[in-house]
Amino acid sequence: MDSLNNISKDVFSCKKCGLYKERMNPVPGAGNPKAEIIFVGEAPGANEDMRGIPFCGAAGRVLDRLLEKAGIRREDIYITNILKCRPPENRNPREEEIKACVPYLERQMAIIKPRIICCLGNFAVSYIMRKFGLGNKIRGISKIHGKIFSVQTLFDSIEIIPFYHPAVAIYNVNMINILEKDFEVLRKH
Repeated sequence: MDSLNNISKDVFSCKKCGLYKERMNPVPGAGNPKAEIIFVGEAPGANEDMRGIPFCGAAGRVLDRLLEKAGIRREDIYITNILKCRPPENRNPREEEIKACVPYLERQMAIIKPRIICCLGNFAVSYIMRKFGLGNKIRGISKIHGKIFSVQTLFDSIEIIPFYHPAVAIYNVNMINILEKDFEVLRKH
């Protein structure tokens, strides 16, 4: 039987793409294995690569602030990324890297069985929405952030909520208000 522990072991030994050559630590994910809410980001950054923990740098501090304001405890959710290894210079994930890495994410979601998937940033939004048959709803993050998309799977219904990546507030302080409003949607939900 698969487990989050097995996935972590597989990620640590993974050599499916070239990112393993430059990584310090892969970042499989962290949090509550029975979480109703899973957050999916794009890829680890420099701090995450050093520590092996998702969202532990500046973007993580923004995420923590947003979660706190929404009344959600980090220990109640699960946080992971599309890619489990940091792309050099924090460049965007490449298609072949995404294809190599998403089976880990899919295994994580199959074990956790989240009720809500929060996508952080364009790459997470694009992958998750396509995976759940919502490719025709993708309009760019600026048009769909904070909206709830409901999908019916074989056994359950899942709600997908696209968000701007928390890092956007680091580069543009005015974005924190938009992020807070979006997280308010999650809190109410």
